[in-house]
Amino acid sequence: MPKITFIDKDGEAQTFDAPEGLSVLEVAHRHSIDIEGACEGSLACSTCHVVVDPEWYDKLPEASEDEEDMLDLAFGLTKTSRLGCQIIMSGDLDGLVVRLPTGSRNALSD
Repeated sequence: MPKITFIDKDGEAQTFDAPEGLSVLEVAHRHSIDIEGACEGSLACSTCHVVVDPEWYDKLPEASEDEEDMLDLAFGLTKTSRLGCQIIMSGDLDGLVVRLPTGSRNALSD
């Protein structure tokens, strides 16, 4: 089973099993990782924003135009930012490392 490592705002790393077919957001929620996901993965917010480790970024499928539009709203956007709801775990992503940004911007509750 693939594994994923989440690095929190304080730099603490936690590694978990990440079943194939689940999104990074779903894996995070299963393990009580502090990623909001206000739209529940429907690509209508940027609260599941994660920063993908540069070593892994080019191994991900390219972001859709809709994802890029939502990322424009993300707090602390970087060159390797993605939405956790759009990264689907597979064997090719075994060992994926993502960092949680220091904050989020929730347009749904603003």
